[in-house]
Amino acid sequence: MSLQAPPPQYVLGLDLGTTSVKAVLLEAESRAVVDSQIQETKAEVSSPEGEKGREQDVARIVSALHRCVAALPRERLCKVGRIGVSGQMHGVMLWKSQEGCVWQRAEACYTFQPGETSHLITWQDGRCSREFLDSLAQPDSHLSLATGYGCATIFWYMRNRPQFLEPYNVAGTIHDYVVAVLCGLKRPLMSAQNAASWGYFNTRCGTWNLQILRDSGFPTCLLPVIVESGAIAGKTVHEWYGVPVGTEVGVALGDLQCSVYSCMTEKTDAVLNVSTSAQLTFALAPTFLPPARPNPAASVAYYPYLDGIHLAVAASLNGGNVLSSFIGMLQQWTQELGLEVPESTIYSRSIHAALNIACTDLAVQATIFGERHSPDQLASVTNISPSNLSLGHVTRALCCGIVENLHSMLPCERLIESGVQRIMGSGSALTRNEVLKQEVEKVFTLPIVYRKTVDSAVGVAMVMLDRK
Repeated sequence: MSLQAPPPQYVLGLDLGTTSVKAVLLEAESRAVVDSQIQETKAEVSSPEGEKGREQDVARIVSALHRCVAALPRERLCKVGRIGVSGQMHGVMLWKSQEGCVWQRAEACYTFQPGETSHLITWQDGRCSREFLDSLAQPDSHLSLATGYGCATIFWYMRNRPQFLEPYNVAGTIHDYVVAVLCGLKRPLMSAQNAASWGYFNTRCGTWNLQILRDSGFPTCLLPVIVESGAIAGKTVHEWYGVPVGTEVGVALGDLQCSVYSCMTEKTDAVLNVSTSAQLTFALAPTFLPPARPNPAASVAYYPYLDGIHLAVAASLNGGNVLSSFIGMLQQWTQELGLEVPESTIYSRSIHAALNIACTDLAVQATIFGERHSPDQLASVTNISPSNLSLGHVTRALCCGIVENLHSMLPCERLIESGVQRIMGSGSALTRNEVLKQEVEKVFTLPIVYRKTVDSAVGVAMVMLDRK
C-alpha cells in the first residue's frame, strides 16, 4: 500500500508576464503569500518584421526569473514542495531539445541559461494579416485563429522564412519552456489552457487538429504533448536557489486562468483584470459545451479552465498598454519641447488632472491595438471642442474609452443574466488608477471588489496547492 506524500510547506508560484516576472511563496497551511518578488524583464527586441513583429529575448526573461527566485528567502525555498508556473498566453518560442538550456553551478546553487532557442514571439505579434489567416485551413475548434497565436506564427514562418524553423525540434510557450527545463523534459508538455490559446486545438476532445495540420504541411513534430490542466509535469532535476531536487512542478498554465483562480472566491463572481491588456470573465456551468465552430466576429470566447469547466472571456487587446502609449506620447512631446519629465511624473499628474474632471464629453475609441474579433479597428477621438482639450479631459476620456470598449464586448446585462452577483477587480493598471475605477463603476452596476494582491503567480500557486 502506497503512502500519500505529505503536503508541501510552501508552494512557489511563478508568472512570466509580458513585461515582468513575478515569484511568490505561498504558505500551504495558511494559504497566505509570505514572500514575493517582481522584476521587469526589459526583454523587448527589434523584429525583422518591423513594427508588426513583437519579439522578446528569452535570456532576459530567464535572467529576471533567476533574480526573482534568488531574492526569496533561502530558508523557505528549501521547504518548497511544489512549483506552479503561469505566463503570457498565445506566444511561441522554439528550441532544440536537450540543447535549449545549460545548467551550471554558481555560488553554491544550480542555475540555467538558455541555449539554442529562438526569440519569444509574443501574443502582441501582428505579422499574420487577416488575408494570411484566411488562407490557412479552418481549425476544428470553437476558437477563432488570430495573429499572435502559436500555430499561426509557425505557419507564417513555414511560408515566409522556413529556414528559421530548421534548427529547432520542439516549441512551446515561454512558461512551457521553463517547466521543461526545470524537469529536464525532452519534449515539452502543454496544458489544455495554453493549447487552446495556440489555435488548432479541440477543447471538447483535448487534442490537436493533427490531420488538418499535417494536410497543410505543418511541422506537427514541434507540438507539445497535451496533459490535463493542473497536472504534475515532472520533478526538478537540479537544486535551484535552495528549491530541492525532486520538487514537483505543475504543467504550465495560462496567466488569465490563474488570475481568475486567485480571486474568484465564489462561483457567482466575475473577474475584471486590467494589466497590459484587459479581460472580463466568468465561469460557465459544468454542463456548458462550446459551439462546434468559431464565430470570428464574436467578442466573447470560451476558454478551458479546470476540471472540465469553461470560462466566458472578453479578452481585449487594449488595457494598460493604451495608457502606457498615451504617457509615452506625452513624454516624447515634452522631449521634443526640450524638457525631460519622467514617465512616472507624467502619469501621476495626468491621473490627478483627470480626478478634477467628473465627466467629459470628449469621446475616445481606445482601440489603438485593434481587437481579435476586429483586427483592423483603430482608435479615434471625436467630439473635440476648445473646452475639452485639457490634460484632465483627455485622460478621463481615455480611461472611459478603455472601459466602454470592454463593456461593448461583454455587457453588464449579460453578466447579470448569467447569474453573476459581483465583480472582482484586479490588475495593476486598474487597482492603482482611481480614474479607471470610477469609469468601471459608472458602466458596471454590480458590486465591485478590488484586490490589489491578486495576480497569476498567486493563482498558479493556489492551483498547485489544491491539486491532489
